[in-house]
Amino acid sequence: MTVSYTAEVASCRHFGCFWKLLARWRASIYKIIWVDLLAFLASFYCMALLYRYVLRDSDKEIFEDIVVYCHSYGTLIPLSFVLGFYVSIIVDRWWNQYITVPWPDPLAVYVSALVRGQDEHGRLMRRTIMRYVCLALTMVLSMISPVIKRRFPNYDYLIEAGMLNANEANIIKAMDAKFPKHPKYWMPIMWASSIVTRARKEGRIWDDFSLKSMIDELNKFRAGCNMLIHYDTISVPLVYTQVVTLAVYTYFMAAIFGHQWIDRELASGSRYTNVINYYFPLFSTLEFFFFMGWLKVAETLICPFGDDDDDFELNWLIDRNLQVSYLIVDEMHNDHPQLVRDQYWDEVFPNELPYAAEGQRAEHPEASTARMDLSKINTVTSVPNKAHSFDLEKDWTDFDDEDEGEEENELRIRFATRDFRSSRSSISISFSSDGPFAQVEEELGEEEHLSRETSKDDFDRLKEERERERITRQIHQAAMTLELMKGEIAPGTSSELGSDQDHGRPTRKDSEIQTDKSHISKKKGK
Repeated sequence: MTVSYTAEVASCRHFGCFWKLLARWRASIYKIIWVDLLAFLASFYCMALLYRYVLRDSDKEIFEDIVVYCHSYGTLIPLSFVLGFYVSIIVDRWWNQYITVPWPDPLAVYVSALVRGQDEHGRLMRRTIMRYVCLALTMVLSMISPVIKRRFPNYDYLIEAGMLNANEANIIKAMDAKFPKHPKYWMPIMWASSIVTRARKEGRIWDDFSLKSMIDELNKFRAGCNMLIHYDTISVPLVYTQVVTLAVYTYFMAAIFGHQWIDRELASGSRYTNVINYYFPLFSTLEFFFFMGWLKVAETLICPFGDDDDDFELNWLIDRNLQVSYLIVDEMHNDHPQLVRDQYWDEVFPNELPYAAEGQRAEHPEASTARMDLSKINTVTSVPNKAHSFDLEKDWTDFDDEDEGEEENELRIRFATRDFRSSRSSISISFSSDGPFAQVEEELGEEEHLSRETSKDDFDRLKEERERERITRQIHQAAMTLELMKGEIAPGTSSELGSDQDHGRPTRKDSEIQTDKSHISKKKGK
């Protein structure tokens, strides 16, 4: 499992916080390269002893030529560029593989919330769906991880672990016999989708949108499993890995000779001597730490599903997924604590939250320009600029002229006077031309009316036409409303008339008829 040291480097003080990590052994650089470093130092000292005590003078000259040659041309290998670019690719690939591993928690929440039913059949559906999902991930991990393959070498071990039943194993084996070329990790996903569809038909899932949400989550889980298969089958190009490996080992093979101490006089008159390397190759060892450690990091992270210290803990992942899935869909199904008021119920929200120690309370963050000094900026605005000066009086006069023009072309809309009369038996509406609006219209005069019509542009005429249409719609709506009111009053009036007749009293309709007859007779007499 990946070694975590976040708690130890949470706060940085004095000379830093990484020094305390240098004494660790597990997943450290010392554990990774100590064998290679011993081989490098042993080879280095063997060449040094060979030069000093074994070779003859004539052979020493050949050895010295080799040392000078390796020292001169060994630096031409672009080790930093090739190795740095390769390691960056490997680290990105390592993190992407981790975030690709699917987790069943979102699907478990969907199943617990959407698949209803407290009976045994509903509980069986929920648990079986999550068991199939965890089984699919376990089958994928057994295909790409040697650790999981050793734990579950065949289907019998999955049956023993409770993730697979005997009849289900027989179905998968039959499919393997018919189609042996393709992996069958997707079969449990298909079984889970069939159970979800069956739950919808039985009414345990309320609507089709909930069904679609669960199917989408199953497809997302299957896509994560499929991507893990792709990462396993498609690796970093082999040629790039070979180039990096050859560059690192070739460089240090040249360093075994090029960093040796030799006693030789150069053409410039100085002697080719390196006293420190006579005893211990200090900087050669540091170079080995850095570059070889860089290569070992790439070798460790290129496949994070193995047995290295920084590889993913997949056994823990499998156990955790099955346990948490059953806990969500079974133990926690339709279960929550009692609803009670929180301690800030009356205050709506807390002004200040408590701290264990009052000294831990920090000030609220401020914006970057909160304490900016604006005194100098205010003085700059008082400097006149002749290039952009303007006459306020002239501009104000122009504005007045424009306002006068607007007053001349002002659009005036007048509504006719409407009289509403209602009684228990009838409702009427009338429009009259008398009144203040008609008087004002006559005062305007025919000349002013014609000049206003000719001065209007297309936009003003369109605006006036739209306004007339709006007024017409309002009138129609008012008429429809009055008709509806008339229809509501009529039944009430008829009921009142009926009640009056029942009690033997003269109805209003009869009185109106009698009044009309008297008026008609008077007119005839005249």
